[in-house]
Amino acid sequence: MTVSDCNNGGATQTNQRYSLHSLPLVPNFGKRSVGTFFDFSHIHVPENLDTKCIPLLLLTNLSRISKVKVVSFLLGSTVTFLILASYVLMWDKEGPLLASTPYVLRPVVIQTSKVTDEVSFEKSLIDSTVLDKIISSIQKYATREVPDKKDVIGTDSHLFSAFPHHFLPGIKSPCWYEEFSGELNAVSGIPVVDPYKKNRFRMFSSSFRNVCDHLGANFHQHLFHRDGKRFRLRCLPYFYIIGQPKCGTTDLFHRLLMHPDVRFNTIKEPHWWTRKRFGYIRFKDGFQGNYPVKDYLDLFDLAAHNIQERVSRNSSEDHSTLQIITGEASASTMWDNQAWSFLHRNEEEKEPPFMVQDFIHAVQPGAKIIIMLRDPVERLYSDYLYFTMANKSAEDFHQRVTESVLLFQSCLSEKPLRSCTYNTSLFNVMPVRLSLGMYFVFVLDWLTVFDKEQILVLRLEDYAANLKVTMKKVFDFLGVGSLSKMMETELSRRPMSNTRRAKDRKLGPMLPTTRNLLRKFYQPFNEELARVLNNIAFLWSNS
Repeated sequence: MTVSDCNNGGATQTNQRYSLHSLPLVPNFGKRSVGTFFDFSHIHVPENLDTKCIPLLLLTNLSRISKVKVVSFLLGSTVTFLILASYVLMWDKEGPLLASTPYVLRPVVIQTSKVTDEVSFEKSLIDSTVLDKIISSIQKYATREVPDKKDVIGTDSHLFSAFPHHFLPGIKSPCWYEEFSGELNAVSGIPVVDPYKKNRFRMFSSSFRNVCDHLGANFHQHLFHRDGKRFRLRCLPYFYIIGQPKCGTTDLFHRLLMHPDVRFNTIKEPHWWTRKRFGYIRFKDGFQGNYPVKDYLDLFDLAAHNIQERVSRNSSEDHSTLQIITGEASASTMWDNQAWSFLHRNEEEKEPPFMVQDFIHAVQPGAKIIIMLRDPVERLYSDYLYFTMANKSAEDFHQRVTESVLLFQSCLSEKPLRSCTYNTSLFNVMPVRLSLGMYFVFVLDWLTVFDKEQILVLRLEDYAANLKVTMKKVFDFLGVGSLSKMMETELSRRPMSNTRRAKDRKLGPMLPTTRNLLRKFYQPFNEELARVLNNIAFLWSNS
């Protein structure tokens, strides 16, 4: 067939089918021309061109295609093939992050001529049936069965042997004396072997490495001598800021540091309880080697040395004035129980039988817990902007949200709410971290082991609107004294930490249809959270 023969071709069909990845994202979707690799828009082709002529036109116009485009096309094809191959190769359970999952997206078929408005698409995802299913799953939500303490301890007897049954009286922080058996230099008194040399946190943090150098040089000065033995003071955090991500925990952490009675570890987020004690730093990187409990305790030695100095100066042995406290702020502590599925991947567990709060409570049942929350809709967008490294846009966020909502709905049709919320396979295939905004699930699970008086739940919106009032609430909760007027002013003037990057601000807000979709999705969860906390502010109805 020649080019002249093609000029008399027949009409073609215009109806097209679209997968979920080509759903409309903006109002003028379908009105703009879309460029492709083989673009014939510059050729005057009759409308009734027969599709059989395309190959010939392709050959005729192949010379118009630049070498750069050809190389780009081949490179793109190669990358696509490698990605598909990785999914096939990792299909077995042995693959931690690309593990096969039963939650598949069914293609949505629509005609472009019928898509006239974004709201119609949003309604098709969150309709009354879906909301009824979510509400029903919340109503059926049963309080988790808390494991017996001896069973918790039995999971890692070596870990719990490092902690005492009781902490020192008269000292506010949970501290105890641990015998030091290392050898000291006869002249300088400095330990022959640096007690911090092999600390794994030190290996990956230059700031903590400097702290370790200081602690090591002054280590002998803080040893307690009794009955011919030497002891070092060890302490655990008095309080934990446990979550959630992108809710202002970093800013709260730094402002708390300004109080004279608060001594933090250098590393804000050690993620020890959730990941590193199991040998994981990032789950996608696989097993990296366990972080021993002594390495975690080293993080609080700066506070322990401060406390020991006061103990040494207090000849009356009345330690009631020793109000120094320390804490940590790993934003994964509240929700991340994924390590269990990696360690026991052959067990068919619907949800983790042991959770982070079980271990912390078994060690220190009197711990103080601080939770910072934010409108889950805005939290998710901020989370996306912060953790997505490239090709970010409001349209891309919308696409990811819709896929995640469909995946979660698919899970709910088969499993109860808690199982879907903690499901590692589902979490890893979701394009955005949708489940982190289901706050009431996590809050309720922490309330199963800690008393309500031990947990302070804050809203980022209140924190940002009235910093002074919120900080006073935190100080009162921790039982530390009020700040001086000068310190209070300095605390208020401190710039906000970890704010949105300038390049992310340029992307603007999420699309209105995305916000509507997420508002409907999270509404039942917010209502239950407001009921549990007896505070309608957690409805975020005015956000």
